[in-house]
Amino acid sequence: MKSIFVTIICLNLSLVVQAQIDSTLLRRSPVDTTMAKGMNMDAVYNRPFLQMGKMPVSLGGYVEADYQYMGEDGVTDGHTFRIPRMTLFVASTIHRKIKFLSELELEEGGKEISIEFAAMDFSFHPLVNLRGGVVMNPIGAFNQNHDGPKWEFVDRPVAMTQMLPATWSNVGFGLYGKQYMNDWAFGYEAYVTNGFDDSIISNAENKTFLPASKASKDRFEESSNGQPLVTGKFALRHNMVGEIGLSYMGGVFNKFQDDGLVLDDKRRLDVWAVDVNTTLPFSKTYIVGEWAWVMVDVPETYSQTYGNKQRGGFIDVVQPVLSQPMLGFSNAVLNIACRLEYVDWNAGKFNETDGNISEHLWAIVPALSFRPTAQTVIRANYRYMQQTDLLGNPPALISGVQLGVSSYF
Repeated sequence: MKSIFVTIICLNLSLVVQAQIDSTLLRRSPVDTTMAKGMNMDAVYNRPFLQMGKMPVSLGGYVEADYQYMGEDGVTDGHTFRIPRMTLFVASTIHRKIKFLSELELEEGGKEISIEFAAMDFSFHPLVNLRGGVVMNPIGAFNQNHDGPKWEFVDRPVAMTQMLPATWSNVGFGLYGKQYMNDWAFGYEAYVTNGFDDSIISNAENKTFLPASKASKDRFEESSNGQPLVTGKFALRHNMVGEIGLSYMGGVFNKFQDDGLVLDDKRRLDVWAVDVNTTLPFSKTYIVGEWAWVMVDVPETYSQTYGNKQRGGFIDVVQPVLSQPMLGFSNAVLNIACRLEYVDWNAGKFNETDGNISEHLWAIVPALSFRPTAQTVIRANYRYMQQTDLLGNPPALISGVQLGVSSYF
C-alpha cells in the first residue's frame, strides 16, 4: 500500500516539474456548483482537479492541520498540534461513458494509509449507471461528502465518526442514477458490498461500536461471513428549497457458521439515516444536518453496556457576514457558524431497574471561519461538550479552543 502511495506522490512531483517548464499545460478543473452536480451523491467527483493538457488523468487532494488546547473537568493535556489527514485523488476518463476515481488517505502523519474510494463508473443512462470497486456506502450524507475544506469546523461530527464509521467504504457493486425536471432533481444509489464483522460488539471500547470494523483490512479481500451488506439511498432536491435524503444500510454482521458448523444465529445490523441541506435565499444562511438510528442484534449473553439501539446526529448553521475583497484575496468570505451535536450510544433501559441507560453526549461548537478562496478555509472553533457515563453520573465537561486550516490542492 505504501509503495502505491509513494508512486502517486512521485507522479505529482513529476507533474510539478513539467509545470515549471510550461505552466500552460496545467489547468484546474473547476468545481461544478450547478444543480447537475449539486447533490450529495456527486461529492466524490465534485472536487477540484488539476489536469495536464489533454491527458485523461486528473490529480487533486486536500490537507488538514490543526491546533487544539482541550481540557476535561479543568485538567488539560496542554497544547496539541496535528495533521489528521492528507488525501490524494486520481481520476481518469477512460471513455466518455467510463470513469475511474481513487481516493487515498494518509492519516495522522502517515500512521495509516487507507483506500477510501477506488471505483469504475459505467454510464448507460442518466438513471442507470454501474459502479464497481471500493465504494463509499451512501449512508447519510457526511460519509460521502466529508472533505475537510467543505466544512467550517476542525473536528468531524461525533455521530458520523464515533457512532457511524465515516469514512466507511467496502468492495462491491451497485447502481446509481439521477433525473432532472425543471427545478427538481432526484437521485438514488443501491449497492451490495462486504460489510461489518463481530468487532462491532467485540472491541476495546467495551460497547457497541460500529467504527471498530474499519480496522479490518480483510473486508477489501473477503466477506467476514459470506453475507452482503445492502446500502441504499434516495434523495430529492429543489433549487430553491434544498435537498433531503433517506438512506438505509443493513445486513448480517456476525460469523454464524464455520465450515458448515452453525455457531450462532444470524445477527443483523440495521441503520437508517436522514440528511438535509438548504441555503436560505434572503440571508444566504447555509444549514446542513443529519440524524441516524442504529439497531444491532446484541446476544443476550452480553452485558447491558452493549447497546442494541443507538441514535445521534448534528446540525450546522453557517452565516456569511462579509463577502468582498479582503487581505489581497478578491473573493474572500468571512463566516460565523455553530454546530450542535448529540449521540446516544445506548438508547435503552436497565432490565433490573427500568431506568434509562445514560451513555450519551451533547456538544455545541461556535466557529469563525475565513475563506480566502472557496477551496481553502481557516477556522477557529470553541468546543463545549458534556459526556455522561452509563450510570448517569454527573457529566464530564470537555471544552477548549481549536484552530485549523484545510485546503484542496
